[in-house]
Amino acid sequence: MKNLSEPNEDYLERIFELFREKGYARVSDMAERLEIKPASVTHMIQKLEQAGYVQREPYRGFTLTKLGLKVGGKVNQRHQVLQDFLTLLKISPVAMQHDIEGLEHHLSDETLKALQVLVKNLTGSNKVS
Repeated sequence: MKNLSEPNEDYLERIFELFREKGYARVSDMAERLEIKPASVTHMIQKLEQAGYVQREPYRGFTLTKLGLKVGGKVNQRHQVLQDFLTLLKISPVAMQHDIEGLEHHLSDETLKALQVLVKNLTGSNKVS
């Protein structure tokens, strides 16, 4: 994931979320979710497809490859751990979203694991983000 830009990771995370929610992803879904024009989404999807993260399916939109699922899931996991942690700190939703978007791309695996343990210990939860 080190060679992916933050926007690329954001796209993969959003596609991952759409699959989890709807079972599919389309350009229009992504444009709405990211609040950008469909042409911009199409351009990025083409780049991600060339890099091996996305596979387009005629008349159905696109899917994540194994590599795309791995990266999208990892970014999504980072997002969820940060959200759980910042929720414990009672950070406002607006500040939380801003902070998560800034932090999630720079969080090491070591820090991620430490935050997961901390959240688990503070909440007594067996939930694994």
